[in-house]
Amino acid sequence: MTGFPRDLFAGRRYAVVGLGRAGLAAMRALAGMGASVVGWDDAAFAREAAVREEFYVQDPAQDIGDYDALILSPGIPHRLPVPHRIATAALRAGRPVLTDAELLFQAVRASGGRARFAGITGTNGKSTTTALLAHILGQAGVLHAAGANLGPAALSLGLLPDDGVYVLEMSSYMLERLATLRFDVASMLNLSPDHLDRHGDMAGYAAAKRQIFARQSDADVAVIGVDDAPSREMAAAYPGAVRISGQTPADVWCDGAFVRDRAGPIADLREARALPGAHNAQNAAAAAAMALALGVPRGAIALGIESFPGLAHRQELVARIGGVRFINDSKATNADAASRALGCYDRIVWIAGGIAKAGGIDSLAPYFPRIVKALLIGRDAAAFAETLAVHGVPFSIVETLDRAVPEALEVARGEQAVVLLSPACASFDQFSGFEARGAHFAALVHGLAGAA
Repeated sequence: MTGFPRDLFAGRRYAVVGLGRAGLAAMRALAGMGASVVGWDDAAFAREAAVREEFYVQDPAQDIGDYDALILSPGIPHRLPVPHRIATAALRAGRPVLTDAELLFQAVRASGGRARFAGITGTNGKSTTTALLAHILGQAGVLHAAGANLGPAALSLGLLPDDGVYVLEMSSYMLERLATLRFDVASMLNLSPDHLDRHGDMAGYAAAKRQIFARQSDADVAVIGVDDAPSREMAAAYPGAVRISGQTPADVWCDGAFVRDRAGPIADLREARALPGAHNAQNAAAAAAMALALGVPRGAIALGIESFPGLAHRQELVARIGGVRFINDSKATNADAASRALGCYDRIVWIAGGIAKAGGIDSLAPYFPRIVKALLIGRDAAAFAETLAVHGVPFSIVETLDRAVPEALEVARGEQAVVLLSPACASFDQFSGFEARGAHFAALVHGLAGAA
């Protein structure tokens, strides 16, 4: 991988709003390609961080019409629920509002590069599938770079050779800000209600997800999960798509033991210790389908799936204490994601709570018989407690992880249960993100293990 030409975007002007991980990376990359860049963030500390890197920081709202595009952080709305004032100014001035993945694609093509782009989206599983596909490509010796919503920001990725592959995790927030990016292989894993405040309703959310297939030609490959009704409805609109499933026959699916296609078995999921459950079987099927479309040999796909080490905060085994397993699934920031973990264990001490999404945990009722006790933390613990009480699930409102972890150990010892942190909530009431929540959980568990 090499750097982009230093004059690639000479003469262009960009405004970057939202100076977090992706925003600062965008400023560095665009300036490194010769563009004139101004940055802005409503938070003073973020502006100060950019100034320390000697970037020009100024509110671009007044002269936004003079810029080629506004690069807006994915977490900042440009339409719903309330558009940021700079985004409103850009749209009024007829300036495109883009995400950094779009600029990566433009930079690659402007450099004459022909590397392929593989995109993954879905309500749940996209991080695991992105990392798994990248791992498979690595096992096959294919030069690749993975990032965007997962890992490195898109514009921090360098220029791959023509036989390389960019593997990009794409959130709905990013997908609604594309203009020219075309994915050679694109996957939409599953669809359940999420981010409805941002997209208006389920139809708006689905429309954002469909953008991953925009601009694909007949030579490109669309991969769509069919394990939920909204995804099946989407698949019906793409008759040429490769259909994937974690549990029922499709074009690529899991039969309970093997990921397979019509030609036969591809990989033995029983050897893939980091991919438990039907949801991960679907992730593996999606990664296999995409790898096949990218020309990866079946043997390399099998090796990649079976050797995949997993991701932090996704059903990660933190430790065993006296036979009690502690599982960190902090990435489960909504009920549907939590259901994937709850379905993997028979007896569970469940640590849940934080900032709940629409619908709370009502949809998890089928898994409640597995819960020997729930320990509730965070802002919406009381609302979760009401739901659990209706269903007769034992619970305690413990408020914090510091209180939840030691109590979980005591309960689990007597119940022969696993301790599962799968919060079904966002974390921003108590932590900077799900990563910080999971790291704190792991630190508490290791502290208990050391004491034991």
